[in-house]
Amino acid sequence: MIRVLIVEEMGLLRGALRMMLASEDDLEVVADLAPGADIVSVVRRERPDVVLIDIELADVDPLAVLRQLGARARGSAVLALTGRRCPQTLQAALRAGVRGFVDKNLPPTELLRLVRLVAAGERVIDPATAVAALSPPVGPLTDREREVLRAAAEGLPLREIACRLYLAYGTVRNHLTVILRKTGARNRLEAVRRAQRDGWL
Repeated sequence: MIRVLIVEEMGLLRGALRMMLASEDDLEVVADLAPGADIVSVVRRERPDVVLIDIELADVDPLAVLRQLGARARGSAVLALTGRRCPQTLQAALRAGVRGFVDKNLPPTELLRLVRLVAAGERVIDPATAVAALSPPVGPLTDREREVLRAAAEGLPLREIACRLYLAYGTVRNHLTVILRKTGARNRLEAVRRAQRDGWL
């Protein structure tokens, strides 16, 4: 029997994954967790063979969780669910000890196959995700906008950013307005976080 623990923030998807996995004769779902749970403690208590975890969790740092699992729950293989395929995130997850990646749009039969392979000690990455992990990030920001956002990430006021980049104050302000629109962020800090998360910085 392969023991599986699920970590997914979307309740409907989490429930669907549980039903699908539990319907298999050789799979047992020992827990399904939302991001607010103490994931590492539950994994250490339940000792699943496979941890199926969404690496785009909103309210926690999923890479920090992966590193903790790698350090404190070595007996559990981690299979990461992903939708965005950001190269930096995928590479960081591999360094943190993830055994494989699963695209959220993968057919159920393929997901079941990959869970079994990971439980057997294999490393699995579906082809589309593998290509994304090796590809340079493509983002909506221009080179100049990235320069402005990098300076903003240091906490510099607009006038200092303008001096550093030899730009007019109004030009920097306009760049930041465009950056907020492109990233869908409400402020500079959120724009920096989103750009870093998606590999644009």
